[in-house]
Amino acid sequence: MTTSPLLARLTTDEIAAIDKSDAVVVQPIGAIEQHGPHLPVVTDALVAERMSELAIARLPEGSNVWQLPTLSYGKSTEHLGRAGTVALSAATLMAVCLDLGRSLAASGFRKLVFVNGHGGQPGLLDVVARDIRVEAGLEVFPMMPGRLGLPDGIEPVDADWGIHGGQIETSIVWALEPALVHIDRAVRDGAGAGSVFEGFRHLSLEGAVPTAWVTDDLSVSGVLGDPTAASLELGQAIVEHQVAGLAAVLLEIRAFAFPPLAP
Repeated sequence: MTTSPLLARLTTDEIAAIDKSDAVVVQPIGAIEQHGPHLPVVTDALVAERMSELAIARLPEGSNVWQLPTLSYGKSTEHLGRAGTVALSAATLMAVCLDLGRSLAASGFRKLVFVNGHGGQPGLLDVVARDIRVEAGLEVFPMMPGRLGLPDGIEPVDADWGIHGGQIETSIVWALEPALVHIDRAVRDGAGAGSVFEGFRHLSLEGAVPTAWVTDDLSVSGVLGDPTAASLELGQAIVEHQVAGLAAVLLEIRAFAFPPLAP
């Protein structure tokens, strides 16, 4: 049997022969949306796909972790109207994810991981993950590599508002696909996002009581952050840290199972 971790490159007989008792299926999911004048619209899908590839590549041989083709489109309605953004509705994306879960369950798989590269859809994936659990019986783990944190000593210059195309995201893409980063076109934008909430005790951009903002509320260029502070070296350090974390997460998921409850 082939040792390729790319599930779609296997034959149906090869997939049938996989030990499903602890097999983990990874579904990278991103978005096709504007990322300002310096990053490609494929940024989120690229990050999800490449982080997954790199993490699986460093697992021990025979780890029984398999990667599906990337679901590149996501819920990007906050960026509609900006050239190149192609958005799915929440209902469409949830239906697609639920169909994925049903299909994997029908093939005998029991564990599904959504590796998400788009900050606009974690809540949606949390909801559909539980629906898949209830309907198809899979154990489902929605996660974002970005939530695995940054290497010690790294403090973003735009920590409070750099959520889209800023220092960190630009550095990551620079490390993964340097030809796609046009750093000479990078602009700092959206810094006023914090001031919008001055004088409000509870409201914030993405805090305990977030607002349903769209890009046009906060940015001229489409950027929310300071990509001019990005660097290749910073991106390489972040990618190494998050890929190592993702690899560890995948091994934990393989070993995890809900215990049977006593009657």
